[in-house]
Amino acid sequence: MHSFGYRANALLTFAVTILALMCAMASLSDNFNSPSPTAQVQVLNINWFQKKPDGDDEVSLTLNISANLQTLFTWNTKQVFVFLAAEYETPKNELNQVSLWDGIIPTKEHAKFWIHTTNKYRFIDQGSNLRGKDFNLTLHWHVMPKTGKMFADKIAMTGFRLPETYR
Repeated sequence: MHSFGYRANALLTFAVTILALMCAMASLSDNFNSPSPTAQVQVLNINWFQKKPDGDDEVSLTLNISANLQTLFTWNTKQVFVFLAAEYETPKNELNQVSLWDGIIPTKEHAKFWIHTTNKYRFIDQGSNLRGKDFNLTLHWHVMPKTGKMFADKIAMTGFRLPETYR
């Protein structure tokens, strides 16, 4: 006959094993979700485009950001971190990324949004490389699950160009 301690240990081990198996199955079930988020960004105005005293280019933009990220949310989504980045090439670097705006979306109800804003973070290039430069605006997101691994994706919007002269 087994003592109370042996029986409690066996029951606890069994319960923890079942709980771990359920968490693994739940995390794997999230892989069957195929999200289809949409986003659109408009540059309404270039507020200023100047060369700073240290020689770096700086740009201030007025933006309309609209997105529907509701399909990213499942029962396992805790929150979604989203940010807008300007991406461009220079002779020195093949890819330059400058974060312009970011936010945390806590629930599915907040995942469909429209924002009229200026860039939250400074758009500065180290050097004088921005005059007449084509750039992309890319909306990145990181889905933070309750259990399991994080995943990230993005939507790139092309066709933006900075002016040839400072203003």
